[in-house]
Amino acid sequence: MSEKKKSTRLREILNKKKATPAVGCHDVMSAKLIEQAGFEIIQVSGFGLAATLLGLPDMAFLTYTEMMHVTTNVIQSVNIPVMADADTGFGNAINAMRVTEQIIRIGAAGMNIEDQVFPKRCGHIEGKTIVPEDEMVLKIKACRKIRDSVDPDFIINARTDAIAVEGIDGAIRRANAYAEAGADMIFVEAPRTKEEIARAAKEIKCLISINLFDMVEGGKTPLIPIEELAELGVARVSVPTGTTFAAMRGVQNYLAAIKGGKLAPGRKDLVASFAEFKDVVGVPVFRELEKEFLPKFVE
Repeated sequence: MSEKKKSTRLREILNKKKATPAVGCHDVMSAKLIEQAGFEIIQVSGFGLAATLLGLPDMAFLTYTEMMHVTTNVIQSVNIPVMADADTGFGNAINAMRVTEQIIRIGAAGMNIEDQVFPKRCGHIEGKTIVPEDEMVLKIKACRKIRDSVDPDFIINARTDAIAVEGIDGAIRRANAYAEAGADMIFVEAPRTKEEIARAAKEIKCLISINLFDMVEGGKTPLIPIEELAELGVARVSVPTGTTFAAMRGVQNYLAAIKGGKLAPGRKDLVASFAEFKDVVGVPVFRELEKEFLPKFVE
């Protein structure tokens, strides 16, 4: 029996409505670590890519080519479903159609696409504006047309930033219009209370996703336990930037420990061992291939 497509596996996971965490990666290494830790879904974080590739905030500086390059490498490096970040579709509905097709072709299981005006920004940064509802509806219909012809199981996750602009009523109205247009899941960005999350889960007529901004302080959404979100019927919990924040803090701690010419012997809390690193990047696998295929293998 052939293995299920990753898009099929993702759809099955989300349909359980168990508030499954979708942890964000910012490069291939973080993606491999997410899989190694036992998570079921990875999402490529535009926030994380903007920070690690460019050293810039998530304010539409990252190009489609840069996003696709990293996303392709991530998908090829792991065995669990990966959701791509399509931002606003990198243009109008026609541009979004090509983006959707390319994202499916590289093996992504789903994608996030949002209703902000380009240039967009991180959902927890002030100053957002959103496109007219009918414009986003047509964009989703265009993406659905491609999805249905290439991979019907591929997940279109339509993100709405309407709470910051139109309030929860506007967000729910838009969400249902997007669902009717063909979105499989609605990413309700930055709900401000548990009551707003409960309303969204009850009133939106498809799967919903919530962004808890990685369970860290500084976001607009209250930190609610996964178990409570599952009880509300949330399908996915977006955890997009935690690995990036963790990497930043880890490097800061290491540099502080060695500043001034100091050494940090035995500080396993600061760095992984060389053996651990070699295992993550697959050195033992390639050594076995060398043994099999190189005429002068060196032990």
